[in-house]
Amino acid sequence: MERIPILRMGKNLLVTIQIDMQDQTALMLQEDIASSIDQTGAHGVLIDVSALEMVDSFIGRMLVSISDISRILGATTVVAGIRPAVAITLVELGLSLGGVKTALSVERGMQMLDAAARGA
Repeated sequence: MERIPILRMGKNLLVTIQIDMQDQTALMLQEDIASSIDQTGAHGVLIDVSALEMVDSFIGRMLVSISDISRILGATTVVAGIRPAVAITLVELGLSLGGVKTALSVERGMQMLDAAARGA
């Protein structure tokens, strides 16, 4: 089973999902991000989903869970790169990703994390 790499960029973690995630991969990612926040003291987590062709309801709920877990551990999460078709599917499934910050691009997501770290 493939693990999704988590890269440290200053006080942030960057997670680029480039494979279609199975449920078990998503669960491992949730645990890996929580451990990485704990080990590094990261202030932000950027999850890039621009390579995903589809997101099902389980993956959508996992993104919300990762955001909630990160917040409890003191980190802000931004999900970047949601494609229009994925956004439409999430809405059709009734998943609003409530509480999850989103950005159109990784660059904008990093700006959001930097602003959150400055308290803006």
